[in-house]
Amino acid sequence: MKTSLWAVLASTTILAGAAQAEEVIFAHGENPGNPRYVAAEEWAEIFTACSEGAHTVNVAASATLGDDSEMLTSASAGVIHITANSQGAMSQMVPEIGLLGLPFLFEDLPTAWEVLDGDVGAMIDERAQSAGLKILGYWDNGIRNVTHLNKHVSEPADLAGMKIRTPPGEMAIAIFEELGASPAPLAWSEVPSALQSGVFDGQENPLTNIYTANLHEITPYITLTGHMYEATPVAAGLAWWSGLDEATQNCALQATAEAGELQRSLSLAADEELRPKMEEEGAIFAEADKAAYQSATQAVYDAYAERYPELVAALREAAGH
Repeated sequence: MKTSLWAVLASTTILAGAAQAEEVIFAHGENPGNPRYVAAEEWAEIFTACSEGAHTVNVAASATLGDDSEMLTSASAGVIHITANSQGAMSQMVPEIGLLGLPFLFEDLPTAWEVLDGDVGAMIDERAQSAGLKILGYWDNGIRNVTHLNKHVSEPADLAGMKIRTPPGEMAIAIFEELGASPAPLAWSEVPSALQSGVFDGQENPLTNIYTANLHEITPYITLTGHMYEATPVAAGLAWWSGLDEATQNCALQATAEAGELQRSLSLAADEELRPKMEEEGAIFAEADKAAYQSATQAVYDAYAERYPELVAALREAAGH
């Protein structure tokens, strides 16, 4: 059952104004087995040990404290402290992070991580702080593929009119509108029921999210489009973060980096290993004509390059384009 944000606010009022809190609330939206879930548990262990017991961590998983957008709002307001969140949801507060999802920007996951760990990641963090958030690091949310109830979408034309669930960020919506689909955002926790009821024809996500949410059982036709990348920004409320002493900040950064290495390795392994497991469970895979998809989404690149010329240029150079 999802906990009311107002109930959380009422029960944690003291945390909002506190420079430090004995209990750190770390919230995220994933279920057991997902790399984000595993890494959040690891983060709690590392941070608690590093702070030598001065802090404990309450890991609130599976969207128990709201969806991604609600968790970001709660972090910026001081209701919770940290959230391992989603690129799409954060782009509503920090539009620049959505540029990481430019179509076919990254050839593979290690390339994306190298870019995020460099100047581009720092530029995005600067903009996040203006929205009341401090990005402690970037975990992974994979390169995304399309699933459908009853067909593959190997060519862009196959998407015509498709009702597809996307994250709540304008980049994914722009991509699928350009491809002729009918995209609409929906909270991640609500996706399985929406697919089962026929509200959508399909959705798009990395294989690890598809598998851990059992979406391959509902939408078994999986087309390896690889159309966009998404990060998992680990974001702290800036007011809380600014009130921490340097040693505690360093503990949080250390925990984010070390748990992030685990999370990224699990995500990469899932991309390489999940296909045969999913096929055994009834999923039907097909390759996409990526050249056709790239050509069909070039206008998205052009539009964002006009709006954010400096950052798009930096991203293209860093990604090797």
